[in-house]
Amino acid sequence: MTSVLFEGSAIVTVDDSNSVLDPGWIFIRNDIIENIGKGEAPKNIRKEADEIIGASGSAIMPGMVNGHTHLFQTFFRGLADDKPLLDWLEESIWPGASELDADSAKAAAMLGLIENLRGGATTVVDHQYIHVDPQIDDAVCQAASEVGLRFILASGWADRNYHPPLTESAQTVISRISPVREKWHGAENNRVQVGLAPLIPWGCSDAAMIETVAAARSWGGSTHLHCAETAIEVEMNVEERGLRHVHWLESLGLLGPDLQLAHAIWLDEDEIDLISKYGASVVHCPVSNMYLASGVAKIKEMLDRGITVALASDGPGSNNRQDMFETCKATVLLQKVHNLDAGVLQPEEVLHLACRHGAKLVGKEKEIGSLEVGKKADLIVVDLMTAFAAPVHRVASAIVYCATPRDVVHVMVDGKLLIRNKEITFTNEKEAIARATESAEKIFQKAGIATRLL
Repeated sequence: MTSVLFEGSAIVTVDDSNSVLDPGWIFIRNDIIENIGKGEAPKNIRKEADEIIGASGSAIMPGMVNGHTHLFQTFFRGLADDKPLLDWLEESIWPGASELDADSAKAAAMLGLIENLRGGATTVVDHQYIHVDPQIDDAVCQAASEVGLRFILASGWADRNYHPPLTESAQTVISRISPVREKWHGAENNRVQVGLAPLIPWGCSDAAMIETVAAARSWGGSTHLHCAETAIEVEMNVEERGLRHVHWLESLGLLGPDLQLAHAIWLDEDEIDLISKYGASVVHCPVSNMYLASGVAKIKEMLDRGITVALASDGPGSNNRQDMFETCKATVLLQKVHNLDAGVLQPEEVLHLACRHGAKLVGKEKEIGSLEVGKKADLIVVDLMTAFAAPVHRVASAIVYCATPRDVVHVMVDGKLLIRNKEITFTNEKEAIARATESAEKIFQKAGIATRLL
């Protein structure tokens, strides 16, 4: 048994009342938050603690949920600059991804997960759709296991209209995922989960959609897909099927609480109503949406209808960073300028999206997402006594508008410190960076993509 007491910090609970205990303390035993309070910790708590970590000048908050990324794209930073989505896929992603194997995918995932932890995320949803080597899914899950964070493998697929090496039938998808699901779904103290992830509507047939969603539901897995990311993709669906994306999903009987819609930018009012009606979730990727000039999602309208809106970085290929602090700030600023309303979202609301809504997205709202007694010990400690944040008048504002990955001092997941005093505890970070860089260089040489790696 191990116990840790954090004390002297502002505890940003992200609970229903947005309570901030400043200063406050939080006591962890094994993987559970056992006690929490304002002021100084009682003597009996201090006596019980195996370790006491002073966090004066910092904020302690729940670990954030990165609800949609593509970890293999850590190799692809900067290659999407100034290209719209479809051109970027054809010119960069498809050629490079076709050369990935399990070892390179694991190297990319390890680097990407380190980045996520440093960027404030303790839970990551990886839309992993590269299967040129059938062992890639297993390798990525192995990386998540070694890191120790919460991880949802959203195993992606397309069965038509896509780059041939990345295309597979529904039966192949289900056969391929079976051993991965048996090995990893619920593994590592239930930190690792496995679901399926239709890639894009124009790449997935109706029959394959129905078959794979049914398969995921049979083991309690989620279904995660890109939805209404660009206007042209919606037009393509209307031309072929006579339906916009969400109407199409409803027509197939697929909408439900286990359906996660990434991007969801080009929705009409009826589609937003349907998402609300069926309890599906939306994953908002503001930086990527701006980076690719895809559009602005109607976040305010969705929240007004009670829709779960989680936040995400998207893959490093269409963002260049997996930084949830940046994602939080971009979420607010994009809605402000789009709605011409400076008060459209408050910092506290955005932290709810990053933490509470993210927890609900992955079906763990009773376990993570807020700092409350009985919940899992997933938290981050953020230094606010810096030239970039001080003086702090409002803690939530400082986190959303001022904090960056450089300020993350400690990261705990399931009661284990994965970052301690800004140092990674589970691997040699420099060696992980070197492995990823070397692997990326080999991949791009094989693919014939000109790069200048440092």
